[in-house]
Amino acid sequence: MLTRIVLCFLLLAGCSGRKEAGVRIAIGGQAQLIYLPATLAQELGFYKEAGLDVTLLDFPGGAKSLEALMGGSTDVVCGFYDHTIQMAAQGKDLRAFVAMLRYPGLVLVSPTIGRIEDLKGKTVGVSAPGSSTHMFLNYVLVAHGLKPEDVSNASIGMSATAVGAVTHNKVDAAIMTDPALAIVRKQMPGLHILADTRTAEGVRAVFGVESYPSAVLYSKAEWVEKNRETAKELALAITRTLSWMRSHTTEEIRAKMPASFRTEDVQTDVEVLRTAQGMLSADGKFTAEAVEAVQKVMSVSVEAVRNTKIDLGKTYTNELIP
Repeated sequence: MLTRIVLCFLLLAGCSGRKEAGVRIAIGGQAQLIYLPATLAQELGFYKEAGLDVTLLDFPGGAKSLEALMGGSTDVVCGFYDHTIQMAAQGKDLRAFVAMLRYPGLVLVSPTIGRIEDLKGKTVGVSAPGSSTHMFLNYVLVAHGLKPEDVSNASIGMSATAVGAVTHNKVDAAIMTDPALAIVRKQMPGLHILADTRTAEGVRAVFGVESYPSAVLYSKAEWVEKNRETAKELALAITRTLSWMRSHTTEEIRAKMPASFRTEDVQTDVEVLRTAQGMLSADGKFTAEAVEAVQKVMSVSVEAVRNTKIDLGKTYTNELIP
């Protein structure tokens, strides 16, 4: 009897001590609100509840996060979906498995210029050459009768450096996201909004679709297949976070954010979080129409995407969404 009791305790100890799956997630600018769900899933304990030991790695941009994935120093990237298409054009298989946003949140602004057509000959700030912000700019220019080479580009990042570039007139216009955009608008009330993809109306106006996948979790297709349960639990943690963010007040969301993500201006934080709530994906899934729109945008900037036949169905999956 004593032996049986000991065995039972050992079995129970083994079950309760289930080892958490370790996952490294690279984020291309963690403090950007477009990537907030990945951080909040950690703050809310949803990764841990899913049996995951997640390490979040902050990188200066999406390109660096992609480099980390291809180099093997991270398992998953929290970045823009378009990277999966970009790499597919190079014969490399990446797969996005949960979408965090239905609107990308990219905004083209200018302190002095009120029409996109008047950007010809001007300097426009993007986060980095070849970035998602750069491709977005090129697409918007072409849609308004200009060519990408009609403007000069400057790398301004996405946070404090972007704020400084715009407010100190280092650029004539810029692609921005919140919260940097909100800070600039407060300092420059007359800031012109030339293209705005934070809302359904803006996404339809720019891309002609109802949703446009942007911030996602993606990895190498091989990793996703070999670690389906881990990927499924990641998708579960993210969709739980999206649901939590939709059902709680902006004040409650702000309280759960890391202190370094918040500004001293509570009202501004609340306003940008309210906008961010509207951008959240309803179910974490992708649609064929939406991913085709991303390929169309990329085709303007990336010759390989323009000239390569890509099976878009291999760049994402909805099979792991709970």
